Amino acid sequence: MAVNSSSPLRYPYEIVDESTDYLRIGIVEYKPIAGTKADPSKKEFTTLVGKPGSRRNGKKTKATIILPIPSNIEDGNAVSYSDSSLNALNAAIAGLSMDVMTKVGGEIGKGNFQTAQEQLLSALGNTAGKITGKEAIDLFTKQLASMAVGTLGGNISVDQLLARQDGSILNPNMELLFNGPTLRSFRFSFKMTPRSEKEMQHIKHIIRCFKQNMAPQVQSSGSGTINQNLFLKTPNVFELTYMQGNNKHSFLHNFKQCFLENMSVNYTGEGTYATYDDGTPISMVMNLQFKELEPIYNIDYTETEYTGVGY
Repeated sequence: MAVNSSSPLRYPYEIVDESTDYLRIGIVEYKPIAGTKADPSKKEFTTLVGKPGSRRNGKKTKATIILPIPSNIEDGNAVSYSDSSLNALNAAIAGLSMDVMTKVGGEIGKGNFQTAQEQLLSALGNTAGKITGKEAIDLFTKQLASMAVGTLGGNISVDQLLARQDGSILNPNMELLFNGPTLRSFRFSFKMTPRSEKEMQHIKHIIRCFKQNMAPQVQSSGSGTINQNLFLKTPNVFELTYMQGNNKHSFLHNFKQCFLENMSVNYTGEGTYATYDDGTPISMVMNLQFKELEPIYNIDYTETEYTGVGY
């Protein structure tokens, strides 16, 4: 049996019918993000960022592996946030700076670089004059003092000056801000005990298939020793689907395309070395760690066919 056989590799080796739940893993060629190339005549840029969901349009399946539903099924969605502080003085200066740069940017867009430079220097010189009020001027003075100490090798902040002088600090206006999405990882463990010659062959090829398709591909770019080893091509990607017979599972979560980050096989699944007459271990434990290629977006719940709990 060839590893790249068109028939699915499976464990256990039995017929899948309408009442069988299983994990189907399809292996497809990696599709890079880059799409449309630059066309100077149309003022287009080379596409280096794909839109959400674009990677799910995979190429022809290179191999399919069918495994039993893992014993520990779980998913976890996470989004990254971080604390952010912005006191009133910095907020005022930032607001003025944004107004200034809006005007300067307009001049740059028109090609008036000399005018933009003059406006920038003039606006920066007037920024300090727009800070009014005794307390605001006092804070601005302390900010300058802090910077002056820094030039002499000292390290003291405005808050430290305020705390020493008045026993107070600037209100940090702390807020939790969105930092970005995260990528999900999935770990699976499968215990495989071959019970026939056919099942042994499938287990052997399943292990080999995972190893082969997670490995980087050597890409030759021409003749010569250097060109033959110049590039490595991205490994193939894996499309995981929980199935009920011939249909997608009606409840369990969905996956986006994944890379196989880590794989390990314990060939002494019962804790001791034991094999059949042909050398096949009587029990093996295969551990797989997948990681999705792209984050989960809200559009993934609205632009795809509704199935179970979603992603």
